[in-house]
Amino acid sequence: MKFKQIVTIVLISFVTASASIFVYSKYFQTRQTGIFQNGSNDVPVNYARYMPGTEHTASALAPSDFTTAAKTAVPGVVHIKTKINPRQVTNGNNLQRRRSILQDLFGDDFFGDEFNGGGDGRKYYVPGQMASGSGVLISDDGYIVTNNHVIDDADEISVSLSNSGKTYTAKLVGADPSTDLAVIKIEGTGLPYLLYGNSDNVDIGQWVLAVGYPLNLDATVTAGIVSAKSRTIGINKGRGGSRNTAIESFIQTDAAVNQGNSGGALVNTSGELVGINSAIASPTGSYAGYSYAIPVNLVKKVVNDLMKYGNVQRAYLGVSYMPSSVIASLSDDQLKELGVKRDAPGVQVTEVVDNGSAKAAGLKTGDVITRINGIAIAGPSQMTEQIARYKPGDKISITYLRNNKEYTSDNVVLRNLQGNTDVVKTTALDKLGADLSALDKDDARRLGIRGGVWVSSIGNGILKKQTTMAPGFLIIKAGDIPVSSPEELAKVLDKKGTVQLIGLYPEKSTNIFYYNIQTGATTASESF
Repeated sequence: MKFKQIVTIVLISFVTASASIFVYSKYFQTRQTGIFQNGSNDVPVNYARYMPGTEHTASALAPSDFTTAAKTAVPGVVHIKTKINPRQVTNGNNLQRRRSILQDLFGDDFFGDEFNGGGDGRKYYVPGQMASGSGVLISDDGYIVTNNHVIDDADEISVSLSNSGKTYTAKLVGADPSTDLAVIKIEGTGLPYLLYGNSDNVDIGQWVLAVGYPLNLDATVTAGIVSAKSRTIGINKGRGGSRNTAIESFIQTDAAVNQGNSGGALVNTSGELVGINSAIASPTGSYAGYSYAIPVNLVKKVVNDLMKYGNVQRAYLGVSYMPSSVIASLSDDQLKELGVKRDAPGVQVTEVVDNGSAKAAGLKTGDVITRINGIAIAGPSQMTEQIARYKPGDKISITYLRNNKEYTSDNVVLRNLQGNTDVVKTTALDKLGADLSALDKDDARRLGIRGGVWVSSIGNGILKKQTTMAPGFLIIKAGDIPVSSPEELAKVLDKKGTVQLIGLYPEKSTNIFYYNIQTGATTASESF
């Protein structure tokens, strides 16, 4: 065979083999993407696409184990034990209110000193209690953040560290029932503490660890994922003082949390603090699948205020809105009459307060708030959390919809509840831990009295700790001074260390009740 023929046959064979390989690989071979094969040159091919928002997710990926995060977090989480001493409370001794022709003829003096404020509520003792929880060191000199409900009403607070086993006596720096946060302090130096993370960068599906002292055990670490954000469960409204100022925007996880975990740390896989564990959803009181943590970006603001002012400088936007649960319960006709849409993409404003920030920013009833400082607002919980991160005097931007057209108001100055930017000091009225409102004129005429102050809800405060008063009580007098508004009541409470609150439960009976309280005020010169 000639050389020329041999070359031709080789070329034809090469071309035929190459074509066969190409056709087989393209149309017949099973393709597996994303799989590396050791010892081969096959490399998985994927789009080199940049996805905004993924820069911070490195810590969200599941590591081979959680030992690094645990070793970082455990030393900074402390065991808190509290003791509440036995105390005396007022049971509200009552006197039947006997309005009759004799009273009309002779006046209230006809019935003696009891009706006019001389009565003395019956007193009895509540036994002492002991409890435990968790806390997180946030500085090397002993500042600790925990839940308000962990230390609330405690006469003694002790703190134990996991690394040394040493026990310290702690003092209360400040507490905020509305967010269920508190700051306590132990004396020490060079203490291990956790670094703040960024709760805005916490994603659903991200791995997190819960660290605390559940069921009075030693330091315990559990793992789970973030299952939801901005959850509202209503727990702070039930025990957090004023119902109107309760703030909830929880991080929901499936990390196992039990009683005693309260106040402990929720950390990411880098060991950074992203939340304070506070509550569980459970029909039995034990862990049943979901736990809730206060986001650390809100924690930072509250802690800073408590350390600087002793109370929280809370900003208000000055709007009212309809909760989504209420919207869901109303018919389409009812919503149309109220001017509220069922599926609006934000928070629908139903009222704008005259002296509030929203009014000054130009917002009107019917507007839908969609962003605060550029951050999307899906509902009331996100909005209240965002506003709660600021103090009166801070400036924000508000984006809202009006007639399906978007507007943005920049440099909106936030105000306090009084409508100004002054520093707010804690008053005796705040310490009552109740929602108060003035009795309107029509109800006053119906009851045959000049006026009074309604107690619509009672949280953790003086009324709960020192009396058996229940919601629905109407305060008519503070000592011998008639009161017709919360402001009038505040003036009395700020001046007197011991006050007797006199009133009745109009919806239940005409009995007069007497509740003795101690406000902490000593002399008139000390009020401000």
